[in-house]
Amino acid sequence: MRRVLCTMAVCQQKFSMLSLTKMISDFKEFKFKSPPSYAELPISENPEYNVPVAVNNFIFSKVPTEPLTGKLHLVCVSEEALTDILDLDPKVADDEDFTNFLAGKYYPEGAYCVSHRYGGYQFGFWADQLGDGRAHILGEYTNSKGETWQPQLKGSGETPYSRFGDGRAVLRSSIREMIASEACYHLGIPTTRAAGLVVSDDHKVWRDKSYSGMAKQERAAVVMRLAPAWYRIGSFEILCRKKEYTLEATFADFVIKHHFPDISLEDEDRYVKLFSEVAHRNLDMVASWQGFGFTHGVLNTDNISLLGLTIDYGPYGFVEHYYDHYVPNSSDDRGRYAYKMQPEILLWNLDKFLEALIPILTEEQIRKARDIQRELEKYVEDKIRIIFNKKLGLTIIEDGDDVLVKDLLGMMQETTADFTGTFRQLAEVKPDELLNTDALKDKWALSKVGKAKRWEQWARRYIQRLSDEQVNENDRIELMNSVNPIYVPRNWILQEAIADAENNKFHKVRHLLEVFKEPYEVNEEAEKLGYSSQLSLWLLVVGRVLRLKVLSRIRTNYRLY
Repeated sequence: MRRVLCTMAVCQQKFSMLSLTKMISDFKEFKFKSPPSYAELPISENPEYNVPVAVNNFIFSKVPTEPLTGKLHLVCVSEEALTDILDLDPKVADDEDFTNFLAGKYYPEGAYCVSHRYGGYQFGFWADQLGDGRAHILGEYTNSKGETWQPQLKGSGETPYSRFGDGRAVLRSSIREMIASEACYHLGIPTTRAAGLVVSDDHKVWRDKSYSGMAKQERAAVVMRLAPAWYRIGSFEILCRKKEYTLEATFADFVIKHHFPDISLEDEDRYVKLFSEVAHRNLDMVASWQGFGFTHGVLNTDNISLLGLTIDYGPYGFVEHYYDHYVPNSSDDRGRYAYKMQPEILLWNLDKFLEALIPILTEEQIRKARDIQRELEKYVEDKIRIIFNKKLGLTIIEDGDDVLVKDLLGMMQETTADFTGTFRQLAEVKPDELLNTDALKDKWALSKVGKAKRWEQWARRYIQRLSDEQVNENDRIELMNSVNPIYVPRNWILQEAIADAENNKFHKVRHLLEVFKEPYEVNEEAEKLGYSSQLSLWLLVVGRVLRLKVLSRIRTNYRLY
């Protein structure tokens, strides 16, 4: 949740570091580390790489990309991802080799292309082998800061894990992933990154985006994602389910060696500590989601990173007019992955992770892991409590703060007030003015919640709470503005950019990347486009209809387990 304030000194330091780092301006000079660390693990080299098959006793399959065909367009790049992660001068985006790199046509020196095998629970049910059905890890790059990253293409062709899919992604979903990856990073959410996106004019695929049986052709696209590694809870689950226990222990040691250096391989309890680290990182992540109203949409165990990073952006959404059972995924009929359910779902997924580790744990280690697990619910609750207190400008946790937050959210839900706008605008009004309805008139989100019957009572409690903590007004504003953004990737904003991009007009996509570089600062062009403004009446009505549809599907006797 912490926003990094770029002071003049920090900016100068960053500029100095960039000037000392030699940026790669000729893309042909870009090289992967050879061999990559994952070459230590068993890799299948079945030549029938694009035939769906059950893979056993391997962590990866060696699979070449299936490049996009036809006329290509570079939709956008993240200049920060290029420079900070890959040491690339943004000018390389003008190089045809770079576009071909994103399209899966060009392999830099040292490339070792693989797809990862994993399983997972989907909507609470074991789905057996899943894996990278349309993604290829191209290699590993160690940058000038000593960090190792794995560029991965998504939408780059079939693999042994494609099942019934065609190995492709379309432009609209690729834009959503590109924007969300970079926006979440700048908001302060732990996340994978995205380097660039390419689309073909001529390479078409069939998609039924509304699940209505009316499929139509859409243009294929590829997005390049970046992460230190792409391992998931499902990476362990498939090994456990297939009783590949020796390989599971080997894989666990590999993950510890390369990604959890604070855990010693000589430690007998290293797998218990691995469980603890994975659990706490993921709970930190989900706590940050709750603070921004981010709703992932598909929290299956195969979509949970071992590194605690937001991964696999699909039908995600940011809560707009507040509704605690917000469900962005139209296929989630029962609301299993609703906004308010996310912390509980992460705990459920972590229980499945521990189940997968049990074959490589002793009885005593299982007991230790269960002791850790029993503390996790309180841990994530405390994290969320701290985050929401900061959103209200409070730095100390007091009895009754939970009720203060709960009552505010309750009023926001009653009045359909905007989540992001309400918290941001709370910092724009002096506490004493919260009781003055005239002072709220020009605050489109706050004025809405201010119409709730309990508003005056709540405002008096909030004012008293600030007084009890002796919060300095300037400090309150600074803290609140550092954790309550002005801009988030609202669905309607994304849809506008997607609509233009479908006609090869990429300005809005590129502009969104610029806006979300500084989501806490006013952007004049974004303001003209209404990115921090109230939803249109039409969109609000559509949202209410969708909410009623979700409510009608939810069973009152539904249980998470």
